[in-house]
Amino acid sequence: MIELKDLSYGYTQKTVLEGLNVRFEEGGMYAVMGANGCGKTTLLRLVAGLLTPDRGEVLVGGCRVDRYSARELAQRIAFVRQYPQTDFEFSAFETVLMGRNPYQRRLQNESQEDWDIVERCMKQTNTWHLRFSKPGEMSGGELRRVMLARALAQQTPVMLLDEPLANLDVAHQYEILELLRNINRNEGKTILIVIHDLNMALHYCPGLLLLHGQRVHYFGSTAAGLTPENIQCVFGIGSRQVCVDGMTYVLNSLIR
Repeated sequence: MIELKDLSYGYTQKTVLEGLNVRFEEGGMYAVMGANGCGKTTLLRLVAGLLTPDRGEVLVGGCRVDRYSARELAQRIAFVRQYPQTDFEFSAFETVLMGRNPYQRRLQNESQEDWDIVERCMKQTNTWHLRFSKPGEMSGGELRRVMLARALAQQTPVMLLDEPLANLDVAHQYEILELLRNINRNEGKTILIVIHDLNMALHYCPGLLLLHGQRVHYFGSTAAGLTPENIQCVFGIGSRQVCVDGMTYVLNSLIR
């Protein structure tokens, strides 16, 4: 479970998030949505313990994130950043293997179990063939899938993903979301995803957090929340819902 209590945060003189009170249930899969600059990435960084709230608190598993040690937090939360860090020339395999660091003692070598976990996670994300590749030899989409494999290798109960579909073609977007949904259902991980595609969110994320004007505009069922009224208010575009072969889709227009 992730709980935000009266959470507020700002940069210099600009308030980004104000008075958020949200409870993400254990084992839920949630889309975090809103217009650019509304605080989606900031929210994930607060949950991950990378930022300190100006007011309020973030609880994970009933404990404030700032009460966990770095090692304990890394065993509970995996964070896939929007822009993967590529400063170091590690191979893809070595990068994913870093996800096992929270479980290793100082000066301890990786075990066969660690190697097996890395192989399984890379095969899950269709990156095993990239295991010897360096960052400069991979596309943006390939690198993003490697970072997702590293997050999976952490084996945490919570996963935070900041725009995991960026730089991916349509086939890999569906592949990643199918993988995340299966992990959520089969392993009970709590997953928060910053995502822009309304229909992807509608079909893969049962829960929805809509941010607007520094606050929570809507929190609840995605199907109930992606209404034309909410979409107009948050994104400033017209829309309508249509049903095709029993599936609901959101059609957008540029009419403001």
